[in-house]
Amino acid sequence: MKKMETQKLKLILLVMMLASCVPMATKKPTPPVTMVSSPISRVVTPASASEQPSSTPDISRYAFPKSIDSTKQYLFYLHGKIIEDQGIPAVSPDYGEYKYQEILEKLGSYGFVVISEQRPKNTDAINYAGRIKEQVTALLNAGVPAENITIVGASKGALITVYASHFLENQELKYVIIGICHPDTVDVIKQNNITLYGMILSIFDSADSEFAGSCAELFSFSESDGGLTRHNEIVLHIGTGHAILYKPLKEWILPIVQWAAKR
Repeated sequence: MKKMETQKLKLILLVMMLASCVPMATKKPTPPVTMVSSPISRVVTPASASEQPSSTPDISRYAFPKSIDSTKQYLFYLHGKIIEDQGIPAVSPDYGEYKYQEILEKLGSYGFVVISEQRPKNTDAINYAGRIKEQVTALLNAGVPAENITIVGASKGALITVYASHFLENQELKYVIIGICHPDTVDVIKQNNITLYGMILSIFDSADSEFAGSCAELFSFSESDGGLTRHNEIVLHIGTGHAILYKPLKEWILPIVQWAAKR
């Protein structure tokens, strides 16, 4: 019983770490969890007119489709935590505006039926992964081939994607996790015996040592379970760290398109 309680506590700590985008191991003092101290989560008033955020976009057209066409390719996009905290638009003092609508539009321009929604503040990652599992299952039950479904997650969205992969246990589904595998994050995922299933692509910027890192250890851990059918990792050298998530850069958009198109 004590072991189970310890594992549950570690899982809660992992979700809290991703929620604030602050690694669990850090030389800096950790602020109380009741404070919103992360620069990614902090609400910012732009300093000049040139920094004014975009007007509030309407992303309702990216809701889960009422009518499912089994011949289409479907792509889920799970955004970062800042959208939960600030809504749309969201602006980080370090990374600028999170170009949520532009990311969705760019992914949709390649012919995917893009599915995405603004998550409520402080969304429970595990519960939301269950929601994604239900939606993916609905697509599969409607006749959409698993190879035509890709789930893409950024930062906290990537953590949700990891859980969704584990819950779905489908070796033919495709996933892309961006900016997630900080060593402390991987340690807690492993300690809770969360393994990956399906085909996984990891993408992160080499300068993002504070929040991300290589998923090689998580891949190795998952292979022992037999559910991971294919994996790859792309290390970008843009030099802006976690900021790569905030814009639809071709350096990560094109690899996603290519990964989703693989048969």
